[in-house]
Amino acid sequence: MREKQPQSAEFPSFEPERAALAGLKPGERVIGVDEVGRGPLAGPVVAAAAWLSEAAAEALATAGLRDSKKLSAKRREVLADLLDELCADGRADMALGAASAREIDALNIRNATFLAMRRAVSRLRGPIGMALVDGNAAPPGIGPARTLIKGDSRSLSIAAAAVLAKTVRDRAMTQLDERWPGYGWATNAGYPTAAHRAALAKRGPSPHHRRSFGGV
Repeated sequence: MREKQPQSAEFPSFEPERAALAGLKPGERVIGVDEVGRGPLAGPVVAAAAWLSEAAAEALATAGLRDSKKLSAKRREVLADLLDELCADGRADMALGAASAREIDALNIRNATFLAMRRAVSRLRGPIGMALVDGNAAPPGIGPARTLIKGDSRSLSIAAAAVLAKTVRDRAMTQLDERWPGYGWATNAGYPTAAHRAALAKRGPSPHHRRSFGGV
C-alpha cells in the first residue's frame, strides 16, 4: 500500500501507528522502518526497525524526536540513549540491519537497502502486523507494509528508526576513520564532500569504498 500525499507537520506523531493498529489483530505490532547511507561513497547502508508503545511514543515526543536530519549529532545521541532506556524496560523494541559496501556493489544500492531493512525487521521480537516504511517503496519479504513519503517527519516509529540508524552509522564511520585515516569519514560519514573526493584522487579507494559508485 502506498500513500502519496505527505502531511505537512513539523514534528512526527503516533497517528500513523494508531491508524494501522485499527486494522490489526490483538497483539500484532506496528513498526517503523528507515535507512541511512544511500548516498555516501563509502561505508555500509544501515537500516533500523522500531516498535514503540504508546508510553514510549509519548516520551520520545516530549523529548523532541523529529526528522533526524533536523537534529544535531548531540541531540541524536541523547535520543538514542533514551531509546536504549525504553527498550531496556520493555516500552520499545529496536533492531538494526546493515549491508556492506561489497554487498552494495554486488546488489546495487536499492537492493542492498532492502536487504538491510529485512535484516533489521527480522531481529525484532513479537508479531508484526504492519511495517511503516519511509519513502515510496517497501522491501519485499517483510510482510504487510505501508510506505510514507517523508515518513520520518510524520511517524514517531519511523523517526525513532531513523535516529537510531543515523547514530549507529555515524559511530561506525568514526571507527572506520581510525582504521583508514585520510578520507575524513569521522566528519563526512563517507558522503562525497570535496575533501573526500580529493582524498580519493590522492589515495585511491579503500576496501570500504563503493566501487560501483561514480567518483570511486
